[in-house]
Amino acid sequence: MNWKMADPLMAEAAGRIIIRLTDAGHEAYWVGGCIRDELLGRPVHDMDITTSAKPESVMSLFPRCVPTGLQHGTVTVLEDDLPFEVTTYRTESGYADHRRPETVTFVMEVKEDLRRRDFTINAICLGLDGRLIDPFGGAEDLRRRLIRCVGKAEDRFDEDALRMLRCIRFASTLGFGVAKNTWRGLLRRRDGLAHIAVERVYAELTRIVEGPRPLTGLAMLARSGLLARGKAPFPWTGEDLAAAATGLTGIGELGSALLRWALLLHALGATADAADGLMRAWTFPGATRRGVAQVLRVREAWTAAAAEAGPGDGPADFRRRFLAAVLAFGAEAAEGWLALLAAMPGGGPGAGLVPSARRWLDEMPVRGLADLAVTGGDLASALDRRPGPWLGELLQALLLAAASGVLPNDRTALINEAKRMNHHEQ
Repeated sequence: MNWKMADPLMAEAAGRIIIRLTDAGHEAYWVGGCIRDELLGRPVHDMDITTSAKPESVMSLFPRCVPTGLQHGTVTVLEDDLPFEVTTYRTESGYADHRRPETVTFVMEVKEDLRRRDFTINAICLGLDGRLIDPFGGAEDLRRRLIRCVGKAEDRFDEDALRMLRCIRFASTLGFGVAKNTWRGLLRRRDGLAHIAVERVYAELTRIVEGPRPLTGLAMLARSGLLARGKAPFPWTGEDLAAAATGLTGIGELGSALLRWALLLHALGATADAADGLMRAWTFPGATRRGVAQVLRVREAWTAAAAEAGPGDGPADFRRRFLAAVLAFGAEAAEGWLALLAAMPGGGPGAGLVPSARRWLDEMPVRGLADLAVTGGDLASALDRRPGPWLGELLQALLLAAASGVLPNDRTALINEAKRMNHHEQ
């Protein structure tokens, strides 16, 4: 087989595994995603192998292997230090938890193994001779750019309810449509998503939002009503998500995954605190969750400044409030908010000030207390006062003055201003 989209060393190593299995009297084929991606002209990142050999036979043929999932017939074989999952032909039954089969039976016919798979485009085998084994028309569905379940859609979604999100993920990332019977089956079985762990749902949702066509995926999620049926809170309806899509047309242009989530939550009207809580419930990594919340806090400061600006207020007033938000929530969060404004249709509130805000940000001489030319100890000594809450407030006031250019970031100038402010306070 002449692979065009796979690393030659990986393809050769996998081929040697297949040869060793067939030389021992077993059937063996490449299977699943590697075939799909090769036929689509997409990069092949890994290769799975299906075989008639039982797990113990596989392990006897390959000294370097790991019994990854023997109960499901899977052995990870190491060939040239590359891992390959080699799985015995099997059938499955009894999905009481809508995820794991209660019974796994090893079989001798590859078609029976392919019959248990989720979608036709993933139910294709390829032999060393380059011949496809494709009993369910997966290659034709690839040509037609169609996601279709193997067999009855309701049965496939009952077996593993996460397949409904995988259906949307494949359709959005590949730019495919969904077969009518598959979509109808999804709508009939969507309540089953309540059985799936939040972590698994989050992993699929991440691939949709961070994929090449997030708007397509989000539109399908809105029509499906799936997210409101999961274990994690999703306080919006499909109609809310569809309405939010009007503000998400630029989401695919954002290279940062964090900013895509921030834009989505902004479009849904989430406050920074609500977004933080939701992302915690959805098991987002802490860094992503905190980063999104900080971007939304800059948004709140920005929109408040825009809404409260009086007729006599000029750019200087807005600049001061923006710089205060930068100091409070970080320059990275501020840059993120400006990137979101640029991605929004119409630009959002205060969009006309974005070029100026970028300049203000670039020109900031200090961005944090570490940059300030005085310390709390310097001020306490100069003012002959015991440290207390007043000291933090004074440092923040000096930081804003230095950041906005009202004062030079000079030790003498800052101490003199601190003395003036202290005298005025007393």
